[in-house]
Amino acid sequence: MRILVIEDDPKIAGFIRSGLEGEGFTVDLAADGEIGLERVLEGGYDLVILDLMLPKLDGFEVLRRMREEGVQTYVLVLSARGGVDDRVRGLEIGADEYFVKPFSFVELLARVRAMLRRKQANETTIVVDPFRLDLHERTVTRDGKTVELTPREFQLFLLFMENPDQVLSRAMLAERVWGYHFDTGTNVIDVYVNYLRRKLGHSGEKFLVAVRGVGYVFRPANCIREGI
Repeated sequence: MRILVIEDDPKIAGFIRSGLEGEGFTVDLAADGEIGLERVLEGGYDLVILDLMLPKLDGFEVLRRMREEGVQTYVLVLSARGGVDDRVRGLEIGADEYFVKPFSFVELLARVRAMLRRKQANETTIVVDPFRLDLHERTVTRDGKTVELTPREFQLFLLFMENPDQVLSRAMLAERVWGYHFDTGTNVIDVYVNYLRRKLGHSGEKFLVAVRGVGYVFRPANCIREGI
């Protein structure tokens, strides 16, 4: 999951980023409203954490322009402005959550996870050409042809489909697919990635790419570019 934090205070931004990355999220930062809006409009984010008192373009304006452009990415406003009028205005413009500073990271994380669960509940399919994954039916197709996966393979591929072109560490894959008690001394992750490569099509190593010493990255564009 990819999160954008639009926050001009470097200490707060760094604190949030460090905490979320420690939980396995991919986090980008924007230090002012103009840069934040530009990145949001580029797409690819599952959630935006948005401060209101920003330089160049305040958070209300960032949110308003997002919604005017049809961007439906979930937004969690995180602001020191905790008055009722500010809360109402933020929610009316299009915020999905409003959280007041100072804050507990544990509570922020709980809210982030709850929002992402709602997002996933509203999305039954994930499409990353040439693959289509149905969360309800728990099926995967490639170019319309069914790919038979075991439950563990499906969970692993779901993680890749949710994070295309993002390097996923072995530690993250282990935690999210096998749980906290995963035996780090085994090569089971590499074994399952090879299972996926064989099942998802010829030359699977070209789109499930090993990153030496880190983990793997899913590059779906390679499937189309090379016709594999």
